[in-house]
This record gives sequence, C-alpha cells and structure tokens, in this order.
Amino acid sequence: MQVTAMHFKRKAGENLRNEKLQKALERLQTKFVDGRVAAIAELPNFEEIRDAATDIRDKVICNLDRYLLRFEQEATARGAVVHWAETGDEVNRIVTEIAHQHGLNRIVKSKSMVSEECGLNDALESQGLDVLETDLGEYILQLAHEPPSHIVAPVVHKSKEEIADLFEEMHHRPRTTQIAELCREAREVLRPGFLSADLGISGANFIIAETGSVLIVTNEGNGRLATTLPRVHVAITGIEKVVPTLEDVATLLRLLPRSATGQSITNYVSVLTGTKEKGESDGPEHFHIILLDNGRSKLLGTELQPMLRCIRCGACMNHCPVYQNIGGHAYGWVYPGPMGSVLTPSFVGLENALDLPNASTFCGECAVVCPVKIPLPDLLRHLRTRQVEQRLRPWQERAALRLWSWMAQRPAVYALGTRLVARLLRVFSGSAKRYRYLPGVTGWTNGRDMPAPAGRTFRDLYRSRRPA
Repeated sequence: MQVTAMHFKRKAGENLRNEKLQKALERLQTKFVDGRVAAIAELPNFEEIRDAATDIRDKVICNLDRYLLRFEQEATARGAVVHWAETGDEVNRIVTEIAHQHGLNRIVKSKSMVSEECGLNDALESQGLDVLETDLGEYILQLAHEPPSHIVAPVVHKSKEEIADLFEEMHHRPRTTQIAELCREAREVLRPGFLSADLGISGANFIIAETGSVLIVTNEGNGRLATTLPRVHVAITGIEKVVPTLEDVATLLRLLPRSATGQSITNYVSVLTGTKEKGESDGPEHFHIILLDNGRSKLLGTELQPMLRCIRCGACMNHCPVYQNIGGHAYGWVYPGPMGSVLTPSFVGLENALDLPNASTFCGECAVVCPVKIPLPDLLRHLRTRQVEQRLRPWQERAALRLWSWMAQRPAVYALGTRLVARLLRVFSGSAKRYRYLPGVTGWTNGRDMPAPAGRTFRDLYRSRRPA
C-alpha cells in the first residue's frame, strides 16, 4: 500500500467537507462506542482483566525472541513451515514462491492488515495470480480499488447506497439497497471462489507459542472457508502477535471483541494447528506461517516499545475526535487513528509522516479505552520531540518553541510578555472582539473566528478574584 501520509492536512480538509463521509462516520458512535460501553459492563472485573492482558503483552515483548522460537518449534512439530521476513517485499516473495512451488493460481484471502502493509495483492497479481478478498468489507474495497479506512470495519466510510451502486456495476444484477440482500448477493458471488481456490491466505489475531497455533477471529465465517478448503494455507502475521499459552489468549479474547465491535465474542474463533492429518475431512495439506518484522523489532528497548502491546482492536480510533471527523484514508497508510499516528512514522519513517504525531487533541481518550493500556498520548508526544530534535518541523515553529521555552524559564519576563500580548490582541480586535484571520494560527482562523482575549491574563484575573 502506497504511503501518502505526507498529504494528511490536505486530505483531512477534504474529508471534513465530504458530507457523505461525515454521515457514514456517525456509525462509529452508535455501533462501536456505545456498543463497547454495554459490552464491558458485562464484566464487573473488567479492569482486572485489562491489567492481566497488559502484563501478558509486556511479558511477551520483553522475551519476544524466546516465545517466537518456541512458537516455531511447536508449529514445525505439527507440520507447519515457518518463514521469517524482514520486510514486506520478503513476504511477497515468499508467498509468490509458495504459489509457484505448489502450482497454485487461485487465491482466496481472509482479512489481513499485515498483507495490506506488504502490498501483497498487487504483488501477487503482477505475477499473474488471481486474488479474491472474501471479507465482505475487503471484497467491496477490492471492487472499488480502495484501501481500507478502518482496521476492523474497513468499509465504514461507505454508505449502503454507494455499495449498491458498486454491486450493480460489477455484478450486473438488479440494484438493491437492502443489507441482507446485498450480503446474499456477495455470498453467491464469493462461494465459487472458495470452492475453486487452491491457496488460502489469512492474517492472525494471535499466534500461540505453547501449541504452534494460529488464531483468527471473524464474524462472517469466510476465515474458516479460506483456511480449511484450499490445499495450501499461508498465514501472515507480525512478530509481536505471539502469546505464551491458550489460557493467555483466552484472557485477551475477553477484551478484543468488546473493545473492537462491542460484542461479547465474535461469531467465529478459529484455532488453526498444523496440517490436515490422515482421516481428517478438512484443513490444508500444507501450512506456511510467515512472521514479519518490518520495523517492529526497532521499537524494542525504546520509548515506543509499549506500542507492540497493540491487539489491533481499533478502540483508539473509534473514540478519537480526530478520526471520528476525518476517517481513516486521511492518515495515508494501513493504520489510521492514534495507533496509526504512532505506527506509521515508526514503520515508514518519521520524515514521511510528519503530520501524524500532531493529529491529536491530546484528550487522552485513546489511552483510556485501550484494552492493553498503551499510553498513546505519551508516545505521540515523544514523536513530536523527535521531530523537533531532528529539525523536521518548520523553522518558524521551532523558533517559536525556543522563544516560549526561554520566556517560561523567566517568570517575570513571561508575565510581562503575556500581559502585553493579551492587551494588544484585545485592542486590535475591533468592535467585533474576534479575529477572522490571525497570522500564526491560521489553522484555527481558516475554519472559525478566534475570540479576542479579555485584555487581561489569567494571572491578573485570578489575582483580582482572590479573597483578601
């Protein structure tokens, strides 16, 4: 997937003016935000489970090499082949070689954000392979030639009317806007793909070290068809997804669907272990598991290490006032919202995603709802610090910060300066007592008027109202 994070400001502005998108994004509040509140209310010990999940993820991250090697040992013992990939290009090469090695041409895919990270579909299609997305949202996006806008609900930015138009154009069937009928239509189109595919590709929500298993959670059942019907299954996942035991993964599963979609549990939880054995009716004859780094190991031992706890639930973006208003495409890569504002600069380079660490109000809601307690505002603040240290921010901004820092260390100078600025802004605001344009804060005044200050600083007002 091409990185366009450098265009964040322009895309954000366009999305704010997109009435259809704004209407579609309202569903985040009713479906995901309100749904989460109801789902976690079912767990009176929710915070205890959250603490336990955080400890599990931290234990793995601090011993990542040991758990990955244990996973490889157990998966191999059960007939799987484990591959290690440093980059997305290596993943694409490995999958292409597997397809050629087994003479495979027809591929069905379950939803995988890591495959989006690698640009896998384009790479396979360039080699003449037929790739079919089978998650309903991903299938719609494949028809529309669009990237996902959310990691859990990839097509949240589209209305049912837009999907109806797309299906009518691509399926050449009578148009319908009934959701049940649209789902049936997609099912009828996809079913022959499942039955004819010889390679199934999936992601992994977790991989389990003690059993060498891959675990996926889905609501549509396509994940099971894509991983059990084809004779070869390839699972692609980031190295941080490893979990020590089945008991540990059960703890995480009490949080993942509640945080993601407001469900107590998803419709399907599939634990995929090894290849099909003699006498078994389904399952792959060959099982390949690709473990991708792609910048993850670089976070170990740094201030950004807590980001590796992420279980990809999407709660941070569901509750983020920035994401709620601009959607996912503005972020310009696979991972949107607060998590993307940390992951994208970390994976593709801070210089290629300058605006993302600043795409936050620092309200802290993302940290409040994160099921594994990732301190996202702190991580974003750290990335902002890096930007300044690496001189990646505009010189005017850096100069203003240096001036503010110098004044803040000299209370008398700071008090005099703020008092002068407050009074001047009041005097020059005119009778309207507001500014329609103010140099230096055009990000505010381009979209709204800025009220003039009262002419007195907070210190002055506080001092005048204190009792004698």
